[in-house]
Amino acid sequence: MTTHPHPSGLIGIFDSGYGGLTIFDKIAQAMPQYNYIYLGDNARAPYGTRSFEVVYRFTRQAVGRLFEEGCQLVILACNTASAKALRTIQQRDLPLMDPTRRVLGVIRPTVEAIDSISRTKHIGVLGTSGTISSLSYTIEIEKMFPYMTVTGEACPMWVPLVENNEFDSPGADYFIRQHIEHILAVDPAIDTLILGCTHYPLLIRKIRRYLPEGVALFAQGERVAESLKDYLARHPEMDSRLGKQSTRRFLTTESAGRFSESASLFLSRPIEAEQIVIS
Repeated sequence: MTTHPHPSGLIGIFDSGYGGLTIFDKIAQAMPQYNYIYLGDNARAPYGTRSFEVVYRFTRQAVGRLFEEGCQLVILACNTASAKALRTIQQRDLPLMDPTRRVLGVIRPTVEAIDSISRTKHIGVLGTSGTISSLSYTIEIEKMFPYMTVTGEACPMWVPLVENNEFDSPGADYFIRQHIEHILAVDPAIDTLILGCTHYPLLIRKIRRYLPEGVALFAQGERVAESLKDYLARHPEMDSRLGKQSTRRFLTTESAGRFSESASLFLSRPIEAEQIVIS
């Protein structure tokens, strides 16, 4: 492993693109003392339409790179990677790479919280085609809360709207209203909608506009941050290996300039990214 002046004992946050910055932001706000490194695989994004095999391969490469950078703990802040790669990486790769390190996802912490929110126990999941077709939310919810009814709705246009800075445009209204009306027509008893994609918090204002009274909207960022805080409290051996100098680094596999510019949409502050190659 190459040595470099960057601090070790990092928390890594990985996403196929920019969306994971909404998760990073909430985690870093809740726990500002830790050292973080964010990696966006923008050159190969989006992951949502790719096969299980390809998503797994790309995610494993990214995790390997974050381990090389000194991460002890990596959060897959990407619903597609959490759905299609997390379990295999945890079960098959971690024991070989380094059994003392951890890789966690965003789906389980999100699911754990919904029972206390929903009264009707009818849940809707809005996500990319990949996340919805993988049924990962449905499987996780039914495992934890077998009495719940889950309906998924793929919203393929929502990520491009956000990434092209069109999330406040009138065009966005059309696609948002279409999917909200459709999922609630499929199951009118839904009282809780999970935003199963890290880009979607940027659409919250518009989504709320088309939600009937009494339907709760559940974004992942705060929940994942709470869950991580709780995890570190329960695993002091991991916490003791994490540096606490409040350092932040941003890596991308695409143009650093483009990443820095787009990242400010998600973080509402300027950052400076570094371009890397992963393989």
